Amino acid sequence: MKINKYLEDLRAKSVSELNDELVAAKKELFNLRFQNATNQLDNTSRIKEVRKNIARIQTVIAQKNA
Repeated sequence: MKINKYLEDLRAKSVSELNDELVAAKKELFNLRFQNATNQLDNTSRIKEVRKNIARIQTVIAQKNA
């Protein structure tokens, strides 16, 4: 499935690469929320998807640090 492939890609990255991806995902979430507030966002489900991706990235970072 699509999510499993994404998780495999995350697990293959180093912690610094994961931190960079986390920053990018948080910026994307901010932009999506801003677009939603100004009624410019067409696909509102993207916000939920990005939030889950942020949680996945943080989980993999925690697993690598443990």
